[in-house]
Formats: sequence, structure tokens, C-alpha cells
Amino acid sequence: MRKVLIPTDFSDNAMNALVYAMQLFKYQISEFYIVHAYQDEIYEDESLLTRDNLPVVTKKVSNKSKERLQELIANMSAHATNPKHTFHGVSSNDLLVDLIDGIVEAQNIDIIVMATRGKTNNKKITFGSYTLQILRYVQCPVLVIPQHYKYQQPEHILFPTNYMIPYKRRELKLLCEMASPFRAAIDVLYISKSSKLSLRQEDNKRFIKEELYKNEVHFKVVKSRNIKHAIYEYIKGNNIDMLVMVNTRHSFLENILNESIIDTLSLNLNMPFLALQNTKRD
Repeated sequence: MRKVLIPTDFSDNAMNALVYAMQLFKYQISEFYIVHAYQDEIYEDESLLTRDNLPVVTKKVSNKSKERLQELIANMSAHATNPKHTFHGVSSNDLLVDLIDGIVEAQNIDIIVMATRGKTNNKKITFGSYTLQILRYVQCPVLVIPQHYKYQQPEHILFPTNYMIPYKRRELKLLCEMASPFRAAIDVLYISKSSKLSLRQEDNKRFIKEELYKNEVHFKVVKSRNIKHAIYEYIKGNNIDMLVMVNTRHSFLENILNESIIDTLSLNLNMPFLALQNTKRD
């Protein structure tokens, strides 16, 4: 059973992410948790909000959220690509990151699928602020779908790594089972000035190979010190249609996130981006 959480603000971008998730997991028995946190909407127009009318505004926003979720779920259920897909709606007067974090823990969610941007659609940034917060603070793999990206089944996945971290079996299994129904090739890319690996790196590389046993895996080496540039050039030259990175200590993605927010990533992402969080969950 695959458990997928999809946050929504009912925008076209959020709908696009939901459709992508349904297609990506069309061969798997899956539960989809469609989540709407509406606390920000209550306080959206401070000029009209008073202490006296706060309960009325809250009730109105709550009812609207629940109604739109019910409509969305009815529509998705009617168009499900797999009769073994089930849908749950969660509407809550909460902050999105807190709500998602709680559901991930309570329901043992496997993956979050979300759009890069919601209603604000700020084109100056690669990822919206909510997406960035979830990437940073929620311990669950996050698959980010770019604006206007039309679903195509993954065929060539890029997984850059420095082999320095002990990968989690659960998360590599997720990648394996996402890619295998589509017979997608996975390029595991090591970026370094030296191609020589330490014993720890060799062990971690072997573990990746063992866990991705259902997949066609190619181990590649690029000699470079500029990680972002090397990834960008590899994507351009190899028809990559999904990027996978691990967010943990000493990882490529942690360096990028800590540099000056992931929006400085010069990849101009136009493909799905999967951040594995290397969580401690079983």
C-alpha cells in the first residue's frame, strides 16, 4: 500500500501535482491524502477582520474548504486510473507545514507530492515558500512538480550522490518501486575531482546497487568541483526527466539548501524533483 500526501490550495498548479501523482502510482494500490490548511486564508485580509467577526470568517472559510475538498475528491475518484486508489480529504485550521508534519507521522506517509508554486505563483523563485519549508522541515520524501509540467512517465532518472551517507532502505525502496513499473533507467552520478572511493563510499555504493535491484542502474562519474553546474550539464546532455537528491547532513542537497535557499539552484528545474529525506522511520 502506497500512502501519498498531496497539499492543495485548489490552484491549477496543485491540481497538476495531484494528477501527476495519480499517474505515477497508477500501477500501485494507493491511498491519497489531499490536504488543505486554511489558517492563512482566515487572516488574508486583515483590514476586514476584527475580533468580533473572526468566528464568522473562520466558519465561512472552513465550510468553503470542506466543500471544495469534497468536490475535488469526488472528481478524482470518478477519474481514478486504478480502482484500488482511495482518497481522503483533510481540511484544517492550521499552518500547512505543521498539518503535513502531523499527518506524515500519524499515517506513516510514504511520499508528499506537491507543486512548486500555488496561488501566489511568484516567477522569481524556483520553489514557493511552502514547498521550501516542507523540504526543510518535514521528514518525508517530497516530489515537487514544476508549474505546467504535463505528465510523462519517467524514463531516465538522475540520482547525484557523493556516497558519503548511509542511505535508508525505505527511501531507496520507494525510488526502486516508483521507477520499475516504467522500466526507467537510473543514473547514479558521482561528482568529484577524484574517481577513487573510500571504503565507506564503496559500501554505500554497493548498498544502492542492492536496493535498486529492480532497476537498470548506471554508475557514472563526472570530475568537477562545481556540483550544480555538473548536474545541470548532465541533465542537458542525457535527456533526464526526473532528478533525485538526498537531503541530509553532508549531502549535495543540504549544501544547496543551506547556500542561499534552493532557488539559487541554477538548474531552472523543468522536471519532477524528488528529495529523499533519509528519515529514521521504519
